[in-house]
Amino acid sequence: MMSARSKKDMEGLTLDIQEVRLISDLRIMHSKVDELHNIVENLQHRHNEADIVKYADYEILAEDIRKVDEIYLWFVKVKEEREGSRLGD
Repeated sequence: MMSARSKKDMEGLTLDIQEVRLISDLRIMHSKVDELHNIVENLQHRHNEADIVKYADYEILAEDIRKVDEIYLWFVKVKEEREGSRLGD
């Protein structure tokens, strides 16, 4: 929930189309990250890790791991930038 100050700061604020697209894309990303987390969590709870490795397509699993690593590194970069901007406030 927004604080009273946040609401006041938001009054009269208009967004251009690029900002609306960014906000929309961020909401989709948050939803998909949550969805992926739930799927992985279910796999971990329902199946033995050795069985996952045994039955997974090795090349596709390796590509999935590479993609998740790439996403993780991007999130770390965003986190560092966010924390750096807080220090500058």
